[in-house]
Amino acid sequence: MAETSGSYREEIASLADALLQAEGMELVDVECLRMKSRWLVRIFMDKPGGVTVDDCALISEQLGDVLDVHDLPPGAYTLEVSSPGLDRPLAKAEDFLRFRGSRIDCRLKEKVAGSRHLCGILRDCLLGEGPGIVVIEVDGERRSIPRDLILKAHLVYEEEP
Repeated sequence: MAETSGSYREEIASLADALLQAEGMELVDVECLRMKSRWLVRIFMDKPGGVTVDDCALISEQLGDVLDVHDLPPGAYTLEVSSPGLDRPLAKAEDFLRFRGSRIDCRLKEKVAGSRHLCGILRDCLLGEGPGIVVIEVDGERRSIPRDLILKAHLVYEEEP
């Protein structure tokens, strides 16, 4: 992998989001990576009840046509469309609100309580002015983290006992 293109990612995300909303689905994340000889575009989507293989095939075909018309990314690319999986990434404020009570894993831009990595129970996402605050319970202690300090966050799959 050579580079990540933020501007292509944003344009692709905008096109994919409109297409997915029209099909009753939600855009979870987009990755746009420059490989040696081509681009790799990954689209992660979800819908109530989960994504099927047929959903992925439908969106792959439709989005491929849209990307070709817009020449995004420029040149050759491989398009992968899938569900976010059991370790779904959390990016939007709505994601943090929706998955309150779930175990999450977060990587932070800077240390909080001596660590740049937190794993615990997502207790709340407080919206207001600015990016908002994510409240995570780690070892029985609640930690309030400004959402803009979170580099990456994802659900942690736990098997039922």
